[in-house]
Amino acid sequence: MTEHLTKDTFIEKVFDFEKNKEWKYNGELPCIIDFYADWCAPCKMVAPILEELSEEFKGQMNVYKVNTEKEQVLASVFGIRSIPSMLFVPKEGNPQMAVGALPKESLINAIREVLGVKKEVVEA
Repeated sequence: MTEHLTKDTFIEKVFDFEKNKEWKYNGELPCIIDFYADWCAPCKMVAPILEELSEEFKGQMNVYKVNTEKEQVLASVFGIRSIPSMLFVPKEGNPQMAVGALPKESLINAIREVLGVKKEVVEA
């Protein structure tokens, strides 16, 4: 299940950008943060894929969503200029940004490579 983040929940669960200059991830599990807008057609295409992945990798990673229209501070902190933009946040190390509507295979590769989540996904 994907979870929508506000500025406050982002600070609590991901990164307190108001207090820290250096990246320090607050989460227990690696995560993907989807920066989107309700009017964005490619965002709507990616949403069900992210929902599926959040179920397939449940307990190994989290999937968060940030509405760039409502959370403009978060969008500006991360320099979001194009949506969808996805931030892949590993447990250790720096996050990596990907821009555009990525297909499911590319997302799975990023989950394995960037996030280090190695669970095999069984295709139905």
